[in-house]
Amino acid sequence: MRAVNSHFHWYPKSVFEALCRRTEAPRAKPDPQGGYEVTPHEGVTRCDTWAAWFDLDAMLEHMDKAAENAGIGGDFGVVCTTGPGGAFFSETDAASGFAFSQMWNDQIAGACRRYPGKVWGSGVVPMQDPKRCVDELERVMKMGLVGANVPSTIGAYGKTRIDDASLADFYATAEQLGAVLFLHPTDVVFPAICDGYNGALYNSLGKVIEVSIAAYRLVLSGIMERHPNLKVYVSHTGGALPYQAGRMDKNSKAAKLPMDPSVYLRRMYTDTVQPHALGLKYAIEFYGVEHVMYGDDYPCWNAPAALKVFNEIGLSNEDRQKILCDNARRILNLTEPSKHAVAA
Repeated sequence: MRAVNSHFHWYPKSVFEALCRRTEAPRAKPDPQGGYEVTPHEGVTRCDTWAAWFDLDAMLEHMDKAAENAGIGGDFGVVCTTGPGGAFFSETDAASGFAFSQMWNDQIAGACRRYPGKVWGSGVVPMQDPKRCVDELERVMKMGLVGANVPSTIGAYGKTRIDDASLADFYATAEQLGAVLFLHPTDVVFPAICDGYNGALYNSLGKVIEVSIAAYRLVLSGIMERHPNLKVYVSHTGGALPYQAGRMDKNSKAAKLPMDPSVYLRRMYTDTVQPHALGLKYAIEFYGVEHVMYGDDYPCWNAPAALKVFNEIGLSNEDRQKILCDNARRILNLTEPSKHAVAA
């Protein structure tokens, strides 16, 4: 059995080095952890990374070792997503967002070419510029990437929402191209009200609430109704969505949707980033086995811990195979596995 990690964060260092050479926002500077402090626009600086985010070879070695130790073969494929960094490209000025989106996407595509059948990637698009956003999505898909990362808010200080009418062409194009849209917390929205306790409030609740609201906007706005084949990946086992779907069905009549919101939520896809077996088991029951892909949020979490929780929920061998590998290959339209794959 081979495995694919659908929730994996590798950042191309060259993009940050280019930002470090700038004196005006957007800009960056190295931090003591081996990562970077990034200033997307004046007055805002974030530090989301450390050294492990930039060493792809070491990350792949970690994944393969974890797969071998877990008895699922010695070749772990990965899908690179931007994670919290995805907000950067949509909150800078439009010209910078477009230029750095292209730079990032070129680097991700290059990594995929260096590791064919081992590394896949998703792109970024400048959503503050709806026309260029569509253009870059089309380019991303032509390069062989699997889709694009969508932040929960757009523009400086998150003034625009992802259900804004100006993005109608973007969602229509994503559906037409079969692009997967990855929703992930951005560290932009909730940190201010989740301060203190060394990140406990934000990491435990802020992140999952943010991604839940982003996904739910796609439902309430009618985007999921208008685009029934749109592929939306909600990270972190769907955030709070599976557990509060009943409240959404009860409280969302004003949206005047032809079906209950939970119907649209179940069309979405999710991962296994959940450190509690009971929570993971319920997410799988809510979305259905066919809509769940293995993911461990590396380097924010790790494969040994994620696989331990995954093994605790008692899936059949058939369902394990689907979640560990087959679903990702089907949903993300991945190419054939590496010739070096090792059978379990």
